[in-house]
Amino acid sequence: MRAPIGSFDDVRPALDCLDELTAPVAAAVRDWSGDVPADRLVYVDSDPAVADTDAFVERYGPELLDVSANCVVIAGKRGGETTLAACLVPSRARVDVNGAVRKQLGARKASFAPVETAVGETGMEYGGITPIGLPAHWPLLVDPAVTDRPWVLIGSGRRRGKLIVPGKVFAGLPGAVVLAGLGG
Repeated sequence: MRAPIGSFDDVRPALDCLDELTAPVAAAVRDWSGDVPADRLVYVDSDPAVADTDAFVERYGPELLDVSANCVVIAGKRGGETTLAACLVPSRARVDVNGAVRKQLGARKASFAPVETAVGETGMEYGGITPIGLPAHWPLLVDPAVTDRPWVLIGSGRRRGKLIVPGKVFAGLPGAVVLAGLGG
């Protein structure tokens, strides 16, 4: 099997790689019910030492920077309450935490969630957090530039491996809101 984007040695349907994924991601793939068939979700093996975007594209090809997206966990606070949310933006973009995110969450203050919180609440590894398999009650804010891409490279829930999925998948995930101005 060939990857729809990039050049990888080990490319398989994500459904055939559930043991390579964290429990919440594997459950989301196994129980997939999105508009895109589950067999269009692709797993590519990669070196966990180069999971971060800059190192990854240096190793696997600079063209991947234009088709990659990063998922970050945000903590919005208001009146002693904390709301966790995930944001998915193109890898070249920065999340507008104090503008678009704070406003969408109705928070007085918003910031990147502490690593321990992000990892503990998602059940995923830091550096591999992905929008597929997030807690269903979380808001998932998605930059429209991600949903407009034919294929997008995202984390797999672990530092090892990535998922390649059609961009339109993200608008149909639980809690998803496509939000203009999210990535700046």
